[in-house]
Amino acid sequence: MSQQGYVATPPYSQAQSGMGGYPAGFGSAPSQPLYGHYGGQPQSFPVPPTGMMKPAPPPTGLPSPPASSHYISNGQQNEAHPPRYAAPPAAAASPYGQPPQSPYHSMSPQAPPQAQQVTNQMGAMNLGYGPPPAPISQALPTSHLAQQPFHSAPPPAMGHPPLGSPCTGPQSHRMPSPQSPPAGQPMGGPPSMGGMGRPYPGPPPPGAGGFQQFGPGAEGQPGYPQQPQGQFGGQMAGPGMAGPGMAGPGMAGPGMAGPGMAGPFQGGAAQMAGPPQKKLDPDSIPSTTQVIEDDQAKRGGQVYATNVRGQVPPLVTTNFTVQDQGNASPRYMRCTTYSFPCTADLAKQCQVPLATIIKPFATVPKNETPLYVVNHGEAGPIRCNRCKAYMCPYMQFIDGGRRFQCGFCSCVNEVPAFYFQHLDHMGRRVDFYERPELSLGSYEFVATLDYCKNNKSASPPAYIFMIDVSYANVKSGLVRLICEELKTLLDNLPREEGAESSTVKVGFVTYNKILHFYNVKSALAQPQMMVVSDMAEMFVPLLDGFLVNFQESCSVINNLLDQIPDMFADTNESETVFAPVIQAGVEALKAAECSGKLFIFHSSIPTAEAPGKLKNRDDKKLINTEKEKTLFQPQKGLYEQLSKDCVAQGCSVDLFLFPSQYVDMATMGDVSTHTGGTVHKYSNFQLELDGEHFLSDLRKDVRKAIGFDAIMRVRTSTGFRATDFFGAVHMNNTTDVEMAAVDCDKAVTVEFKHDDTLSEETGALMQCALLYTTISGQRRLRIHNLSLNCSSQLSELYKSCETDALINFFAKSAYRAMLNQPLKTVREILVNQTAHMLACYRKNCASPSAASQLILPDAMKVFPIYMNSLMKTGPLVGSAELSTDDRAHQRLSVMAMGVEETQLLLYPRLVPLHNMDVASDVLPAPVRCSEERLTDAGMFLLENGHSLFLWLGQACTPELVQSIFNVPSLAHMPSDLKMWLFETLKMYPAVG
Repeated sequence: MSQQGYVATPPYSQAQSGMGGYPAGFGSAPSQPLYGHYGGQPQSFPVPPTGMMKPAPPPTGLPSPPASSHYISNGQQNEAHPPRYAAPPAAAASPYGQPPQSPYHSMSPQAPPQAQQVTNQMGAMNLGYGPPPAPISQALPTSHLAQQPFHSAPPPAMGHPPLGSPCTGPQSHRMPSPQSPPAGQPMGGPPSMGGMGRPYPGPPPPGAGGFQQFGPGAEGQPGYPQQPQGQFGGQMAGPGMAGPGMAGPGMAGPGMAGPGMAGPFQGGAAQMAGPPQKKLDPDSIPSTTQVIEDDQAKRGGQVYATNVRGQVPPLVTTNFTVQDQGNASPRYMRCTTYSFPCTADLAKQCQVPLATIIKPFATVPKNETPLYVVNHGEAGPIRCNRCKAYMCPYMQFIDGGRRFQCGFCSCVNEVPAFYFQHLDHMGRRVDFYERPELSLGSYEFVATLDYCKNNKSASPPAYIFMIDVSYANVKSGLVRLICEELKTLLDNLPREEGAESSTVKVGFVTYNKILHFYNVKSALAQPQMMVVSDMAEMFVPLLDGFLVNFQESCSVINNLLDQIPDMFADTNESETVFAPVIQAGVEALKAAECSGKLFIFHSSIPTAEAPGKLKNRDDKKLINTEKEKTLFQPQKGLYEQLSKDCVAQGCSVDLFLFPSQYVDMATMGDVSTHTGGTVHKYSNFQLELDGEHFLSDLRKDVRKAIGFDAIMRVRTSTGFRATDFFGAVHMNNTTDVEMAAVDCDKAVTVEFKHDDTLSEETGALMQCALLYTTISGQRRLRIHNLSLNCSSQLSELYKSCETDALINFFAKSAYRAMLNQPLKTVREILVNQTAHMLACYRKNCASPSAASQLILPDAMKVFPIYMNSLMKTGPLVGSAELSTDDRAHQRLSVMAMGVEETQLLLYPRLVPLHNMDVASDVLPAPVRCSEERLTDAGMFLLENGHSLFLWLGQACTPELVQSIFNVPSLAHMPSDLKMWLFETLKMYPAVG
């Protein structure tokens, strides 16, 4: 099936009917399997399709599903699939710093590759940041490349029509190029590179470069195992693969080709005939806000039923109601593409990362049904004997219901006697609608003692509040603010639904360079303090009375909170410890034999003589050098060991930092990152300005839904497997994701690779199983299931992609890679990867067009904008104006974000307020987040999910300024407020 791209005309942002999702591409499969399949050796016999229905009558007018398949496949099945591209030889990974060892050596001097052409065209959109990349001829030494020409052009069955053939179906978005002549004017240059019959002199695939990526256990950081090589981090094209014109400053001149760089046409840009280059009209770039509005208009307010395999959900910015009918809600699981390529060769060719972003504890609206809990008693959950997958809608019952065939590994299992049920005339169990595990995509099992540590029932968790009472915190009023807030906040500790009170225990510690533990046992009239001054051998001086029930010890705790600010009111101690504080919390939880969370309120870099003492290593001279990555690496191996200890005990760390200078965020936040915790940062804390912000964050952290001592396993059907994991997690092996705690805001991004050929008939199945301890101390298994389509057609894959999920994967991949690679290399790989994906779509899915025409898949037309925003974020911008701590903080925060959070962070909402109807409850529609949209007489609100910024033009009317700030004009505003507004907006990456 060929694809007809439409030539966009202003406003270039009209949505195309029938399109959904956003695609991109990334990386190639490793030459050897990283580790075995979860269910043992892949099976040769196919997996039968299985059923999944919501316990509700089927919609009228729909045909009954066949006995062999109860869910619907919306993927178009072709009668036959002609041969695809022959697979190129696997690229050999090279160690970092070495030239890429690639079998692709077809960088023909007479014509630039299509990926470079797209790079050149994207350069006109100013997609890039930093210095210009090295010329291709310099970046890829030919002496190290095997002479292997690319295979011949694909047959028409790949979705690419012959030259001159008619194309059908609006599927592409064509961007005008600065080099494009006016309509009707002939182009001077060779014919389109998108046609058939000419070899594709493509660049080396991302499996060929020296982008050697390690996980938290990178060399030089003991204590963590090496992470599997991911698409971004393992085998990537080298920095030289970024084509010319992709970098911001220093961009090449006419034709976007610098000295020694090939232009978009044969012979270079200098020989191109036609009008001179002109600036690209910003309004011709696809509008992200328009895409969001179109999806809201098309799918907003609707019911999204999950009974269709591989359907693309609405965007994360769209309000919709989910009806679980066999697949997990997109609030729990979102994929980069909902149609997996059938073969590894096809995945390597399209470069689309195959990944799923899983948010196990995602918050669901009140109008959606919460998860059902299934209790099989002492027998425990029903599982496959071979791959250990849990009972789900993909299991097929056979032999009259006495056996079931696993949908993941095809193993035939006996049905336990207590679980037996007869089948109806369609081969479905008669209790199908009565069992959540047979009809729903998400549910929970009550775990037995076999799932508990040492076969002992778990205990309710504990929250320990650890307050830095050094001079800075006492003087700023922070200590008193915390104590006053805790008096009321502890009444709202999380509890099970329907429970009268929370079972969470609480404890209190204050510290500077020594630690003070408090006995708040209910029988005491006054709290008792016990001091530990030996930081080298940390221990908990009391067991009984330290962790207590708040309701029972309420009066003693309130007494303590009243006394703490006065006890340290006259302190002059400015030195603090940090690592011993975490160690004390771990020891306290270990003594109580429970999991829990530490709330640490800290203000300065730990300089006291104690384990974990840190030094200032913030060196601006390292920015934009090979050693810049060291600024983001943890400084001490001790903190990595602390992370291990915390995860083993189920101890999560939430860190609230109030620094006035450098505190080495990369090191101090490392423990929180690996334990499922959160890092909050309030620079130069002022009680009047930042107090409410801090209290809001603290209340949310204490009250939100959370599970403790969690282990997650992602199982897949035969043919592919999970290979890499990104998030606030710890990995002791290659399959188990360990989290000391997982809350409603934490997401794990999982990348998949092919093991074998996937079947279009059975699709691709995945199951996320999370074992955790509830807030009441019960051990449970939370299960999320998802089924995807498989296709041998690239057009189906691109149509089923989702940009928001893709950018989440790219952001986490890049932020992890920057720990071991120069930022320049990371940025250039992002640029090259984007160009490669667009070139693959242009060659295989779009109709022939002028070489200067930038063609974007309709579902992917705003992906370059998101990628541009990603490269302009603080962590990836080598600028001395941004503090190292701020950059490290954003890097740590993004690693645990879900799709919704990264979408809003990278493309904030810019809302014009100057013409708002104050009588209406509806905010004005957001506009493009660009400096050009700001007007001198306007007022705009900028929101990115973490901060709100108010922008006031110099020509704002006095009435507008008076109504907001209660001053006659901008000139009368306090200087500190004006400077704060200016600095925050200047440093914000998405504006300007």
